[in-house]
Amino acid sequence: MIDAGVNLTNQQFDNQHTDIIARAHAAGVSNMLVIGCDISSSESALTLAQNHNLYATVGVHPHDAKTADNTLEEQLSLFASNKKVIAIGECGLDYNRDFSPRDIQRNVFRRQLALAEQLNFPVYLHERDASEDMLNILKEFKVQGVLHCFTGNAEALKNYLDLGLYIGITGWVCDERRGKELQQLIPSIPLDKLLIETDAPFLIPRTIKPKPKSRKNEPAYLSYVCHTIAQLYKLPDDVVATQTTKNFYTLFNLEHNT
Repeated sequence: MIDAGVNLTNQQFDNQHTDIIARAHAAGVSNMLVIGCDISSSESALTLAQNHNLYATVGVHPHDAKTADNTLEEQLSLFASNKKVIAIGECGLDYNRDFSPRDIQRNVFRRQLALAEQLNFPVYLHERDASEDMLNILKEFKVQGVLHCFTGNAEALKNYLDLGLYIGITGWVCDERRGKELQQLIPSIPLDKLLIETDAPFLIPRTIKPKPKSRKNEPAYLSYVCHTIAQLYKLPDDVVATQTTKNFYTLFNLEHNT
């Protein structure tokens, strides 16, 4: 399996990276994508990817869009020149929390899509309560990518799939309370458009028994996401694990050495 999204730069993981990665490998996670959310964390994500033979994204999250300045493209391009960087993002729109003004979110999102198009990079996308604007802006550019941590409705899912996007599913699908709608939508995601991710240290799968004392998610728990999804598809776990790994390499244009 590949964890297609982990916030390894989060302070909850400080001084624990070697152990976390070792536990992930022991649990069948062969690699992971470390997410950058602003310039500082993007630089840290790249450093972690270099030091631990992982992959990284570089970008500015909509929450942090207000921090972007006129050097954004130059800084991200510099990071993206490293072979460990495989996507621009996490970028997108978040109208749920509105930590950055919406006009600034849209502007910074467009700037990153334009850069991804220029560099021929996939994008790692975030969207909350903003699917209409998100879709309209995405249609302005020719980019491939993944809608990370999808939790939207059937209409949004269809629209994202129609754009050719991959869909990232997290431990949200393991939540018997708020994950019900997502569980119903899983079978309508083509298996060749699916990625699995933990979004660690967030969204720990509620199906873990017994629950870890730390309440902190980590890549080693990716199998719980895979298992729940496999049940919803009525497929063996290893089929979902194998296909989502293949999808990761396809989307990010990487060589898959089996």
